[in-house]
Parts: sequence; C-alpha cells; structure tokens
Amino acid sequence: MARGTRIRAITPHVLMAELPEPFAYSQAWYRKRGAMLVEITTEDGIIGWGEAFGPAELTAPIVSWLAPLLLGEDALAREALWQALYNRLRDHGQRGLVIEAISALDIALWDIAGQALGLPVHRLMGGPLRTEIEAYATGFYRRDREDHLAYLTEEAEQRLSEGFRSLKLKTGWGLAEDIALTRDFRAAIGPKPGLMVDCNHAYDAVSAIAYGRAVADCGIAWFEEPVPPEDIAGYQEVRRGQPIPVAGGEASFTRWGFAELIQHRAVDILQPDVAACGGISELKKIADMASAHGMRVNPHVWGTGVALAASLHLLAVLPDNPPGLFPRPPLLELDRSPHPVRDALTAPSVLSAEGRVAVPEGPGLGITVDRDALRHFAA
Repeated sequence: MARGTRIRAITPHVLMAELPEPFAYSQAWYRKRGAMLVEITTEDGIIGWGEAFGPAELTAPIVSWLAPLLLGEDALAREALWQALYNRLRDHGQRGLVIEAISALDIALWDIAGQALGLPVHRLMGGPLRTEIEAYATGFYRRDREDHLAYLTEEAEQRLSEGFRSLKLKTGWGLAEDIALTRDFRAAIGPKPGLMVDCNHAYDAVSAIAYGRAVADCGIAWFEEPVPPEDIAGYQEVRRGQPIPVAGGEASFTRWGFAELIQHRAVDILQPDVAACGGISELKKIADMASAHGMRVNPHVWGTGVALAASLHLLAVLPDNPPGLFPRPPLLELDRSPHPVRDALTAPSVLSAEGRVAVPEGPGLGITVDRDALRHFAA
C-alpha cells in the first residue's frame, strides 16, 4: 500500500441554488439546480472529489451509509472497493440511486490515485488517444414563454458564436409540435451546424417512429431517448422503424444494464453517464464492451466541473469507432443551461474557437473545488 493512502474521511456535500428563470424538459420543470459532491480524504491529506447524478438529497444519505465500508481501506484499491460497495447492496440497488452514489465514490478514488501517483486520470487508463475533445452544446430547454422558436434561435446564435459546431434540441412537447419545432429550428440555424434531438423518453414507439420519419430530412445526428429506458423492445422498434440513429443509456446502470442494450442492439449510440453508471471504473468497462461489439459511445454529461472532468478523462481514452484514417471520435456533451453551482464550483471549461475542450493535465481529475462555493450553496 502506498504510504498514507488509507481512507480517513468521507464527506457528502449537498449543494443547491435557485434558478433565475425556470426551465423544463419533457418530464419536469427545474426551478433550482443542485449537485451532490463526495469528498474523500486520505491519511496523508490527499483529497479526491466525486459527483453523483440524480437528486442530491437522496444520493447523499446513501454515501453516508456506505462510508463505513471504506474507512480505513486503501484508496488505491479501486476495483476491490467498487466490488465491496456493489455487493453489499446488490440485493437492493442494482440500478438507480445506489449506483449513482457508488459512482461519486469511485470518481473520487480515481482522483486520489492520480494525485498519489502524480498523473492525470487518463494516464492511469493508458491514454490519451486525444488531448482535446469536440463539444456539442446541450441546452435549448422549454421556458415559460410563448415565443419558443425565437428564444431557441437566439440561444443557438449565441452557442454558434462561442465556437460550438453542434447543438442538441430538447423535444417531447407533443408529436405535432415537436415535428414543427424541429423543422423550424433546423431552418433557423441553417444546414451547416450539427443537430441532435432529445425527447427524454416522452414517446412510445409508435410516436417516436412517426417523429423520426417526419424529420428525417433535417440532418439529425441522433435521436436521444425516444422511449422509456425500460422499454428495450420499443427501442428496437424505433431503430427499425425510422432512419435516424438512436441514442440512449443515461438512465442505464453498470456493465450489466448496458450488456442488455448491447445484446439486443437496442441503440446505435450508447450514452453512459460517469456520475450515474458506476463511475470511471464502470464506464471504462462499458466502453470496452461496446467497442468489442462495434457500437459507438458518447457519454452523457450533465453536472458540475467534477463530472465534466471525469468525462473528459474517459473521452481521452475511448477508441475511435471504427478506427481508420478518417475516424469519428466521441463527442463531449457540454451543458450550457443555467447552473449557478456549476459556474461557481470549479474553473469553467475553456472552449476553443474550433469548439474543442482540452483534457485536464493535472494530477488526478486536474480540478480545484472552490471551498467558498461549497459553503455558499450548502443545502
């Protein structure tokens, strides 16, 4: 065991902030946004940070329940610790909140390992294959206004001026409205920018197929979460029934959950979230499994700079699929919707004029968490 790498303390931080303007996706309105960060400290004072996707008030108690299983253990024994945590609640938490809590703990352990060894996380995973990642802009949510196309177009102009070359439009407002909005939005931004659509499982297979066929000529890169995540057969129907590539997986968990998507060829593009699917350890296994089956992986990213940094390290080592002289590397999802906690917690990601974000090069995750922001947003 490396000197001083035994785990001394584990602290969950629940953070919350009111939004200046509420926004919605197809399932709910957001009037505030939060985060659940995990801080793990070793005997020699190394601090690792992790983040959980999902409701902060629910994942934090699970971290506190799991913490005694880790105290006194070697922080560098990531695989053994992951298995111990998962097996302890295997009968009760094979997906959802438990796995999200484990994800945060796992990310923090990778951060500690990189700092203990003086290496960025992507070096520990054998990379990098690339040192910067092309980003696409997530946002384009529904606001409590009537001029939807007007404010979405204004937002698109802002993102394109920042350097983004691809945008992801939120849909799920009703079939006829979604078709009209998608076609109008494409006309407003022109044919050049890349365009993805995400309805957050608002449809059944019949409606999703009708939508895909109706907007097939709009040059859409992928159709995200067309049906509920449990409906594997529905995903298969949508893939067969319309021509747009289907993406999904942000609400899937662990290698076992993604094995089902892969075995059934339910999607064209897998979207595991490092803060939800089981952490860095598990997302790397999922990506390797996907590569063996010739499937694309574009991780879902929707959190603070902690989850973003973990995702960048993973994107640095994911293989091109397929490989070749003209590869199609994975993309970074860069959330540009309002998030006061995210904006204050870590240094913002710098987007180049070409729409790329550099992979962190500092030890571990390569980030610094602002303690003042932790105190300010503490729930």
